[in-house]
Amino acid sequence: MIAGTAHTLSRLSGWRRLAAAFVAGGVTIFAYAPYSITPVLWLAFPPLMWLLDGCRNTRAAAATGWAFGFGHFLTGFFWITNAFFVDSEAYGAIAYPAVTALSAGVGLFIAGVCATTHAISPPGEDDMPDDRVVTTTLRVLLFAGAWTFLEWVRSWIFTGFPWNPVGAVWSDAATPGGLSIIQVTALIGAYGLTLITVIAALIPAVLAQPPRFLRAWLTASAPLVLLAVIGAGGALRLASADTQFVDGVRLRLVQAGIPQADRARPSLWESQFQDYVALSNSNRPGDVTHVIWGEAAVPPTFFLNLDERHRRTAAMAAPLGGLLITGADRGLRDSVGWTAIYNSLFVISPEANIVANYDKSHLVPFGEYMPLRWLIPYDKIAGGVGDFAAGRELTIMTLPGLPSFTPLICYEAIFSGRVTPRGEPRPKWLLNLTNDAWFGVSTGPYQHYATTRLRAVEEGLPLVRVANTGISAVIDSYGRTVSELGLGLRGVLDTRLPAPTSEYTLFGYVGNFIPMFLAGLAAIGALIANRRRDRRGTPVPWPTGLNDH
Repeated sequence: MIAGTAHTLSRLSGWRRLAAAFVAGGVTIFAYAPYSITPVLWLAFPPLMWLLDGCRNTRAAAATGWAFGFGHFLTGFFWITNAFFVDSEAYGAIAYPAVTALSAGVGLFIAGVCATTHAISPPGEDDMPDDRVVTTTLRVLLFAGAWTFLEWVRSWIFTGFPWNPVGAVWSDAATPGGLSIIQVTALIGAYGLTLITVIAALIPAVLAQPPRFLRAWLTASAPLVLLAVIGAGGALRLASADTQFVDGVRLRLVQAGIPQADRARPSLWESQFQDYVALSNSNRPGDVTHVIWGEAAVPPTFFLNLDERHRRTAAMAAPLGGLLITGADRGLRDSVGWTAIYNSLFVISPEANIVANYDKSHLVPFGEYMPLRWLIPYDKIAGGVGDFAAGRELTIMTLPGLPSFTPLICYEAIFSGRVTPRGEPRPKWLLNLTNDAWFGVSTGPYQHYATTRLRAVEEGLPLVRVANTGISAVIDSYGRTVSELGLGLRGVLDTRLPAPTSEYTLFGYVGNFIPMFLAGLAAIGALIANRRRDRRGTPVPWPTGLNDH
């Protein structure tokens, strides 16, 4: 059956090949949260390889890869359209064209993967079975290495948008065995897990060989064995590590559950602001030391650094002897007008003093500022007074009564290897304030949450996530959920703060060097091995008796 499917797909050409690749890429969405059907990858990636087997040149391979990438990213990015419909009168007409154009553009990364894979010619029908297995295996390694490398490039080029790395399919708490498997990211990061997952997902491409061919089965089983070993090792790591907590710290996370359409109505801002204060104080245990609100919980014109009245109102939420941590805009102005607006985090004392603040340093293009203003006749989607300005860099905050932490605003938490300042001192936890209300009840908030789980395991640091409409949660340094308040719910979480692992993780020391080394080893090793095979000619097949079993 596998061989027949492979043969049929390799025979497709023209628009049929592109359509098949688009569908294969589109179904990958079901491997990610909230669906978390990981085996879907085994139904998506092998057909792409078989379609590539039928490509006669690099241009055809690139076109096939682009079609797969277009489908992959169109379904993966579709949640973004929700943000355009918050102000549908201004942006609704461009929602679908904008996301379609984004997906088509990012699909070029997969075109590059498949063009690179064509550097090793597909196996020929007249090749010996032994040679066909080796050729397919080398193409799988080259494909996986190129995919992993370009996934990393996607995280920084044009400011970066590393949404849904393949390794993230294991990070949802609902994925069977996923929590154990993601423990390996403490060593090789999310991109290292991508490399292993893509290789494993391409197993059926190797099995599309003559039946009962032992070498194909041995080759195909290796990645599954590796995943099993990784899962077993992760399970042992979890079994030997209980969640430890920081003494004397009790957090209250406030999730007001206000839809973004209501948050965009100035007439409701004062009552919404008071609502946050009321939730912060309602039935609050006496041992709560710090109250935390989400990104932009303070309405956009209530600049806490300039508006003493609203700063004093916010201070009413701070526990006596403790602090309020909240997202809010920070404005700077002179006698002429506004000089800069920042998407910021403020720390407010009960006396209404600003103890500290952090300005978001990695802004969202089009959402928080408009690139190419000379070409695009729209304001940023987030609205407000002009574009946001970027803060200088990530920082480590040390506040009274709290271990040191790195603040991350919104999607700053999705950048693997870039969520803490490198070197010493090391923060003790990560704080992610976000406003996923922009995306309603869609796949976006679930995928955002699942990806942040990887940051905790990679760095060996607990992560506290506070969202305005969910998902708010506390995750320990092994990726385990300590407490959680779901999407669309209104309420508070009173929770303890987990302690970090006792030492740096290997990934915390070296970042993405190891996954990029492994990706390069897979890709370059495959190219070198293929060149040596070409120089030697067709290898001698295995003994007939072994080939037939």
